[in-house]
Amino acid sequence: MRLTTKGGFALTAMIDVALRERDGPVPLASISKRQHIARSSLELLFSKLRQHALIKATRGPGGGYTLTRKASEITVADILASVDGQAPAEPETETRTEAPAVAKAARRESTAEIGCYSTEALWASAKHHVMEFLGSVTLQSLVDDQLAKGVRVDEEPVRKKEPALRPTASLRHVNAPNSVFAWNGVFAKR
Repeated sequence: MRLTTKGGFALTAMIDVALRERDGPVPLASISKRQHIARSSLELLFSKLRQHALIKATRGPGGGYTLTRKASEITVADILASVDGQAPAEPETETRTEAPAVAKAARRESTAEIGCYSTEALWASAKHHVMEFLGSVTLQSLVDDQLAKGVRVDEEPVRKKEPALRPTASLRHVNAPNSVFAWNGVFAKR
């Protein structure tokens, strides 16, 4: 699994949905505005999140996105894996055509001849620990952290159509002639 910018955006957006879904589906436009993420990027991310059954869409007026499961059942590893296209527990596949054991043995021999030390075991262990950690952090724990930090979850005001304003007559007194005929009297006095 890779830690990418799009993974970070997906995690941020999922926290936003989890914080606000109690008021109904959360529109992408409002997530985009609050989190300063381009709506087009969110559309791509949410498409992948929907394919992995982490969120569901509601169409029409008042539509948006909600979680398909409780936030306590969704892990950070699930979210990152869904947008980066790799299953959370799936190891990276060998890109060579040789069998994995043969390929590793060949790399060990070539590095031993040059005098380099292999760090494959170190990186494999690090990856295992990172995956274990990301699999243990739930979306709900991230939501709770945000609430503890004082993040406000204000309800967005529902915008009602305001009645069209009608022009009103001005009650100011204007000291000017009110007709063409009255102008004649103004010019005659001069």
